[in-house]
Amino acid sequence: MLLAILTISDRCSQGLLEDTAGPAVAALLGRHWPEAEFWTGLLPDDEDAIVTTLKELSQQGAALILTVGGTGLGPRDRTPEATRRVIDREAPGLAEAMRSQGAECNPFAWLSRGVAGLIRNTLIVNLPGSQRGAEESLTSIIALLHHGLEVAAGGQAHP
Repeated sequence: MLLAILTISDRCSQGLLEDTAGPAVAALLGRHWPEAEFWTGLLPDDEDAIVTTLKELSQQGAALILTVGGTGLGPRDRTPEATRRVIDREAPGLAEAMRSQGAECNPFAWLSRGVAGLIRNTLIVNLPGSQRGAEESLTSIIALLHHGLEVAAGGQAHP
């Protein structure tokens, strides 16, 4: 199974800031899917480039694409818009769960605009760009992802 982590950050892509969130997400995924193949990448906040990369990863057979960053209120935060351009169907409960659980520790979690959805049988989930926010968000939905990926791949329909 191919799992992809795509960090989206102008500053990280320019080498001005180290990406700590992407590697932290990869490590967390690795503990839950040790047998998986991992792809990691880094892009600036460029909506068209994000769209292109999401489509390519889906075509390459990624079961899950986690984007990290670009979900806030900043003028260049366009990850949710790019994701909506490629998905066929939304999975709003994942984003709602991340915001709800995140807000228990940090009320600013409600400002995240991240979305989740499917492009064919590839599940795409937008995570926040901070390491803490990304880890907490992923942790809050990891059990859902196990089941969601199985169903998206044509496996069991209900637990």
